[in-house]
Amino acid sequence: MSVPSPDPFDDLAAFRALAAERLGSFEHTTVPDTPGLRRAGVVLCAVEHEGAPSLIVIRRAYRGRNAGQWALPGGRLEDGETLEQAALRELREEIGLTAGPADVLGRLDDFPAASGFAITPVVVALDDPGPLAPCPDEVHSVHLTTLRKLAADDTPRWVPQPDGGRLLQMWLGPEWRVHAPTGAMLWQFREVVLLGRQVRVADFLQPDWTRH
Repeated sequence: MSVPSPDPFDDLAAFRALAAERLGSFEHTTVPDTPGLRRAGVVLCAVEHEGAPSLIVIRRAYRGRNAGQWALPGGRLEDGETLEQAALRELREEIGLTAGPADVLGRLDDFPAASGFAITPVVVALDDPGPLAPCPDEVHSVHLTTLRKLAADDTPRWVPQPDGGRLLQMWLGPEWRVHAPTGAMLWQFREVVLLGRQVRVADFLQPDWTRH
């Protein structure tokens, strides 16, 4: 009798293999350089948490840029860095986790944020991340959501807008609603990596308060 393959929603190694395969065949888009454009890298970091592969999401400190907003670990590109290097540096600085090039599984589309940043999402899986050490100047709290929750049918909700558009909300918990840009990147991760669909997110609506 053959042994069934591990489920990527229950096994981090199985998720890593699936994500590398799907991201390897995904042709990500890049926002072209324009005057005044700033670039940033963020990390969609998968770790095992309480026996289940989970993704790390943070809440920003209640001061400075994006105060109190849901986010992914990450930040702006510094001189001489690649986007991948910037994302991994910010992962270490903001929540104390160290990842190297071998931990990177691929990337998703750049997201043109209303704040003037082009945000590049880098997907990472860490077998032994060590303890979280959030930087209090930048991070109010660290949260983990299981891959199964991200893939659930009732997690993305689309709210009709007066102009006829729809605003995405990723409901990761009863009081945990994540909007674009972060919500858009989580949704593309869900669709491309977890569900194997080819989708784009650059035109997703962003609430006015995400501009600051």
